Formats: sequence, structure tokens, C-alpha cells
Amino acid sequence: MSEMILHHYPQSPFAEKARLLLGFKGLSWRSVHISPVMPKPDLTALTGGYRKTPVLQIGADIYCDTALIARRLEQEKTAPALFPQGLELVTQGFAAWADSVVFSHAVALVFQPESLAVKFAKVPPEMLQVLVADRGKLFSGGTATRVQLDVAKHQWPAIVGRIDQQLQHQAGDFLFGEPSIADFALAHPLWFLKGSSVTSPLVDAYPAVVAWLDRVLGFGHGTSTQMSAEQALDVSRNSAPAALPEELFEDLNGFKAGQQVTISATDYGTDPVVGELLFAGREELILRRTDERAGTVHVHFPRIGFRIQAQ
Repeated sequence: MSEMILHHYPQSPFAEKARLLLGFKGLSWRSVHISPVMPKPDLTALTGGYRKTPVLQIGADIYCDTALIARRLEQEKTAPALFPQGLELVTQGFAAWADSVVFSHAVALVFQPESLAVKFAKVPPEMLQVLVADRGKLFSGGTATRVQLDVAKHQWPAIVGRIDQQLQHQAGDFLFGEPSIADFALAHPLWFLKGSSVTSPLVDAYPAVVAWLDRVLGFGHGTSTQMSAEQALDVSRNSAPAALPEELFEDLNGFKAGQQVTISATDYGTDPVVGELLFAGREELILRRTDERAGTVHVHFPRIGFRIQAQ
């Protein structure tokens, strides 16, 4: 079995979600730090253009989006479960809401001028300008709309208040009693808010939320060791992709195995990835592509949140 390699950077909220998932599963992994802004030539050699953070690599298989990364980790180690039996729909539905609605509000609040001044006090102004410009490009061209700061401030008490209310009355220590994907999807935007003294009070004012967040963060990040981007590319180039899932190829839009297509996110970070469509299952899409640095790779995407187009 090839090692798990996470391509990420420390400040990324979704990377924190993936790190916590690895910790929850008690897994060992290799850590490759990537740039928070484009260009990311080493990462895109593996993904074919997908630029979001994080990306999970296992040999020559490349997994995009934390929703799919969670599923892959569940395959790797079934217990403790991220999708408790009988709660599959409610936990994943909540996770999708947290990853979109709660996260978008957290971004608006963290990127307000007062917060940026504190959070990036030691960052040269020109580097901060690069980051802000990059995020502007990231959110262009997709269906996601950036939440305006006044709207985020207006709606935040209702969002976090409802969470706090449920946690006060919930049986067990987590959102749905036992830990699940829902907890990790909600934890990372709150962790992001906690990273600035300006926005931390928006979490700290809710004791039940604070206690719950401490429990989730307490799972830690598992055991990681550093790896260089070149080493990760060597792993990919010298590995063969895993066998395709034993599941019926099914696409209601008529796409066929072997067809040249592009796959791209629909919300933001919509950079297309071109390749040969190998598999379309209930949850997962797989493209085959070849890169002179990465070799032949299988790039995996979740079905929800992504689209296929004919090349």
C-alpha cells in the first residue's frame, strides 16, 4: 500500500479539515506543503489543473475535494466511522451546509480589513495584495457568490446560535451524538475564525460551541512526516494507479468510458481538468491523464459539486 500524501498548507481551513480527518482515523501520512496562491506547478502536474487545497495522493491516484478525501479515508480504515450507519444522509447534508454556508460566512468575516490587519500583520503588503487578488480569481466563474461582510455580520448570530442551541441539548459529545463527517466540516470554518483575535470572539461567546470545538480539535492530525514535492512526483511517476471500483459505470448525461472530457468544480476554483473518463459511479468520477513529471495518474473527483463536459 502506498503512503498517504497530503498536499496542503498550514493556514488552509479545508486542509485543517483533512488533517483532522486523518487524526480521527489515527493514520500516518506524508506532508507536502504547497503555495497558498497560484501558480502551483508541482500540484497541477498531479491534478491537471485543479488548484484547490488540499489534495490527497496515494501512489498515482489523486483525490480532489475533502468530501471525496473523507470517503477514501473511510475505505482505508472503516472505524471509527465518518458516516455512522443510519445517519449517512443527515451527517453528509449537514457537512455540505457547513462547507458552503458556514465557510463562506467565515471567509467574509476573516477577510474583513480589521481582521486582515491583525492576521497578516507580519506579511509584507505586496504579498497580502497577491493573496487577495488570487482569492478574487478563485471565486470567479462559478456558482458561488461571496458573502458581503455586512450580511455575514448580520446572519452570524443566527447561524452560530442554532449550533450552540443544538449542542446544549444534544445527547452525546458531538453534533449527532457520535463523531461524524458533520463535526469536521463545521470545525474548520470555526478554527479559521479562531485564528484572528478580531473574529475569535464570534466563536468564544458560545460556550457549548467552544467545548465541542475543543473536543473535535482534540482528535489531532495523526502522525505526519515531511516530504518534498519532487519526492511526491517521484512516487506518482513510479506507481501504477489502483484498479477501478467494482461498480457500474453510470452517467445519465450519456458520457462513456474512454471519452475525452473536462471535469471542473461548479462553485469556485473552476479550473478544468482534461483527461480520459474512466469511471462514473454514484459518488465518484475518475479521469486518466499523463504528465511528463507525474506520469500516468488517475484523478478522482466527487460527483456532487463537479461537472463533466465533452472535450
